[in-house]
Amino acid sequence: MDHHDLSLISTVAAGFGLALIFGFLAERMKLPALVGYLLAGILIGPSTPGFVADTHMASQLSEIGVMLLMFGVGLHFSFADLLSVRKIALPGAVVQMGLATLLGIGLGMAVWGWPFGQALVFGLCLSCASTVVLLKALESRDATDTMNGRIAIGWLVVEDLVTVLVLVLLPPLAGMLGGNSHGAEASSPGVLALTVGRTLLGVGAFIALMLLAGRKVLPWILWQVSKTGSRELFTLAVIAAAISIAWGASELFNVSFALGAFFAG
Repeated sequence: MDHHDLSLISTVAAGFGLALIFGFLAERMKLPALVGYLLAGILIGPSTPGFVADTHMASQLSEIGVMLLMFGVGLHFSFADLLSVRKIALPGAVVQMGLATLLGIGLGMAVWGWPFGQALVFGLCLSCASTVVLLKALESRDATDTMNGRIAIGWLVVEDLVTVLVLVLLPPLAGMLGGNSHGAEASSPGVLALTVGRTLLGVGAFIALMLLAGRKVLPWILWQVSKTGSRELFTLAVIAAAISIAWGASELFNVSFALGAFFAG
């Protein structure tokens, strides 16, 4: 093994250790601990000298963390809460993503001279908020159950849904945007309409499955496990439910891990 690579145990040990150190320093400097966590990740990342963590492994570990975080948020967030903020979260998220995308396109084309396709992707990246950063900020202020917190979480859900649609549409649109496509037919109106239809159908099917079957089946399973009296089994069942449902949502319905875990909660 190359000395610049870290194994799973070394990656976890280095990540937790540096996160503790930098998180502690950030708190002493009156900054959120999350700032220290980000610096710790940068330090063992490929962009800095010294030891470099396995980026693929670290990415998967971070996905697990996001799943559990979103699952926990979903436990305290009902479908009625989502509907109560839809008039603000839905148009707000769409307008915000649109303005950020236009800003990115303008910067990319006017300042750096990028072609439209690259500038569009850059703008779309700017339009997406960080789920982890926002949720940690809300939790640190005990604001997840407030009206503003519910609006922010609903905003994130809308952004995740739009992001899923964008990621599905980018490959067939690559030819029109100046990238590499799998042929001229990939960006035809019929193919695009079919792609959008499949994506919306998959997302709708997953949400319906969670709201109808999930609200009865999953609580029943957890109730059966809780009757054993074992806290370890119950904790294991909750973690297994969060990760497996998020993974199944991604594989079967093309839904992001974070969104799948949220609706599972």
